[in-house]
Amino acid sequence: MISIINYGSGNLGSILNMLKKLGIPAQLADTPEQVMKAEKLLLPGVGAFDAGMQNLNNSGMIDALNEKVLNQKTPMLGICLGMQLLTKGSEEGKLPGLGWIDAYTYKFNFGANPDKLKVPHMGWNFIYSVKEHALVKNLPENPRYYFVHSYYVKCNNPEDALVTCHYGIDYTCGVQQGNVMGVQFHPEKSHKYGFQLLKNFNEI
Repeated sequence: MISIINYGSGNLGSILNMLKKLGIPAQLADTPEQVMKAEKLLLPGVGAFDAGMQNLNNSGMIDALNEKVLNQKTPMLGICLGMQLLTKGSEEGKLPGLGWIDAYTYKFNFGANPDKLKVPHMGWNFIYSVKEHALVKNLPENPRYYFVHSYYVKCNNPEDALVTCHYGIDYTCGVQQGNVMGVQFHPEKSHKYGFQLLKNFNEI
């Protein structure tokens, strides 16, 4: 059973629909008590960093999440803003992040780049694994995922990087440290590529 953290900043409907299509049991976690009963945790997220962290703080679930993730080592997957919230902070805001990954979130800044790349990075793009892990096993050939974001994560420890993407620069679009995982893209909008990644998470 995957428990999706419902804190007011996530695209819950499409994630629940995708998991239902895959036959993966899922439920919303709205309270610390529900978090404490979770077998696996998924942290979705859309919008601004500080708003996401403020919503998490207001939810009253952070202490329970820290207990489950840091002490009980419950598998955790952050998606899009949810991945950025795993880091120590963001150029987008002033509030500290969860700090489960030793990383920071930066804004794309291409200046007067000759390719006239737009921000946000929006649309389909290829990902490249930089280490082996159960989350990215058996992906279809040339895996590509759907992105919508203006900020990207940079790991202080290169070993925490799981997958990368190229958009003006090579950047980390997936992280993993122990039981904590995150992806910048939207597996719930990425068809067969997203199917496999969510199946993999369910099997961890």
